[in-house]
Amino acid sequence: MMQVEVVLALPERQELVVLQVAAGTTARQAAELSGLLARFPQLETESLKLGVFGKAVKDDAPLREHDRVEIYRPLIADPKMVRRQRAEAGKQMKKGGGH
Repeated sequence: MMQVEVVLALPERQELVVLQVAAGTTARQAAELSGLLARFPQLETESLKLGVFGKAVKDDAPLREHDRVEIYRPLIADPKMVRRQRAEAGKQMKKGGGH
């Protein structure tokens, strides 16, 4: 058995679950075992994106001791589209946060 964490960042809070799993457990299996997918049904489980320590991984990626599986929520807006819309509106993005 090995210990892993599964985390989900919501706009208002972060959920973290510590699990004891068998060697060979995948990122997707850990996400399901955490119960977070069941607690938050608004997550689209078919198109769910996962990562380990900030790096995207495939669902079937095997985990190692003390890995932190991150469940990524879908983006609200496509960053490329937002930049394109600003450019079309004549607003240029400036360095330093637009100051």
